Amino acid sequence: MKYSIRVLLSSLVIISFYSCSNQTGSIKIKQIEVDAPFEMPPISYPDFSELEQFNIQEFGADPNDQEATSKAIASAISQANSQGGGTVIIPAGEWPTGKIHFKSNVNLHLEKGATLLFSSNPEDYLPAVQSTWEGMECFNYSPLIYAFECENVAITGEGELKAKMDVWEVWFERPEAHMQALKKLYTMASENVPVQDRQMVGNKANFRPQFIQFNRCKNVLLEGVTITNSPFWVIHPFLSKDIIIRGVKVFAHGHNNDGVDPEMSQNILIEDCIFDQGDDAIAVKSGRNQDAWRLNTPTKNLVIRDCLIKNGHQLLAIGSELSGGVENVYMENCAVQEGAKLNHLLFIKTNERRGGQVSNIYMKNINSGKIDLGILGIETDVLYQWRDLVPTYERRLTPIKNIYLDNVKAGNIEFVSRILADPELPVENVQLTNVKYDSLRGDKLIHENVNGFKIQE
Repeated sequence: MKYSIRVLLSSLVIISFYSCSNQTGSIKIKQIEVDAPFEMPPISYPDFSELEQFNIQEFGADPNDQEATSKAIASAISQANSQGGGTVIIPAGEWPTGKIHFKSNVNLHLEKGATLLFSSNPEDYLPAVQSTWEGMECFNYSPLIYAFECENVAITGEGELKAKMDVWEVWFERPEAHMQALKKLYTMASENVPVQDRQMVGNKANFRPQFIQFNRCKNVLLEGVTITNSPFWVIHPFLSKDIIIRGVKVFAHGHNNDGVDPEMSQNILIEDCIFDQGDDAIAVKSGRNQDAWRLNTPTKNLVIRDCLIKNGHQLLAIGSELSGGVENVYMENCAVQEGAKLNHLLFIKTNERRGGQVSNIYMKNINSGKIDLGILGIETDVLYQWRDLVPTYERRLTPIKNIYLDNVKAGNIEFVSRILADPELPVENVQLTNVKYDSLRGDKLIHENVNGFKIQE
């Protein structure tokens, strides 16, 4: 409890000293300054406190009727948007719904005791929308909550966003039809087929949608809500800018259930969150191969602080979809709950097809119990099922440099650092300071092709 109180007070101090506002229509835009070991611009976010509220019950929402509730939410969002901005209220109770599509200047607010229960019928997420699958743009089932080219949007409150999993759990399997669809999309992206021609719905492709996707958005706030279950990645900011994710609780133990996947997005703060999921807690991405080279947008200026991780593959993963580049990432004051299953605290993964670059990655004041593998892992030949599934269209290696870990404590580990890089392009400048552990099961350092590695205990 002391940890939570300290975090809350820290956030309040920052807001009270650094908030400023101006007007975009009737929306107040505030800013928060964030400390980082690199130049970090202020992050803008919307303030809806003085705007009108629109209760979905007044638009015909019915807790026993999914269609009525879906229409009511859409109508309330349209009304708030048409009046220059407003807050759509989800009152206490369980409300069944299909997809939710945002418009600019709207806050979706879930009151305490409110649950939005999202259908697992894929037909409820049609028509297809412009989205992504593992770093490649395509038209797919709509994310459960979807914002495309929106400004000043928020999801707030003490309520719950919950996905029914009946169908998505079946889709976790990757049968032959799904693998053939993966090959098809990979080929189209590699050959720069226009995105509108990459239609991936049907033919049992079974590309599961993200739970929340902010696609090409600006000034985004996600605060306070609990997210339970997810078909795919849980929170996915894509080609977006100025994003705050604060006080969010994620519980999602399905396949590919990363907590947050910032992809080709910039100026992001993730703080005071709890992650309990079946994949990486924070997975930093920037697109795959030719698609990312076309979009040419790095993920940049990301601060993660004061978070608790209860389960996951990695605390912080970078890649393997990093072809647009990842730079300026700072994680501080985060803890991994004792007994959590975790592979690494920091894992950077890429391969010969990715290109891009990784630089200026910082972790400071991190505490963890036992780790299945090690504290730091960097590997440049990670291809998983793609190695034999599809060919390399163009070979581009990934420069990786300037990795800093400071004041990191772990329990039982297999290794402190394992860096397996390509001899053509060694990893450069890795510094570990005050990195401690309780016990070691294997070799402390396992390194191939690293220049400028330093460890100071």
